[in-house]
Amino acid sequence: SPFRVLFFGVRTGSERRLGALIMSEMSSKHRLITDSFKVVKRFKREERKENPVKERDSASPPPSQRERELQHLRDFDLDWHYGPCTGITRLQRWERAELRGLQPPRDIRHLVQNHPEDMEYTHCLWHDYPL
Repeated sequence: SPFRVLFFGVRTGSERRLGALIMSEMSSKHRLITDSFKVVKRFKREERKENPVKERDSASPPPSQRERELQHLRDFDLDWHYGPCTGITRLQRWERAELRGLQPPRDIRHLVQNHPEDMEYTHCLWHDYPL
């Protein structure tokens, strides 16, 4: 038993009591680790088919042009290939990546330049969070 090896050498009183407790538990019955955890019942596949994915997807409207553009800009923010984006605008980040020869997507620059007054287009995803 691994517990017998653990308590070799000089033992204190508490180690003897703990060792005796462990040995008594081990010798009475070999338990599985799963005996200590609550059993979680899983649903059968037939029960989960009440709300198929196709029905939910068809009910939602397709994203608008603005939502697709903003998602594309967020993807650019999350791409660390072009360097960090905190503390600078998206256009500054795009220009820095261009200067370093990283070839950032040209459509990002056009999106930002076509909406110069809209902060959702010009500022990065983490603009509202302090550095």
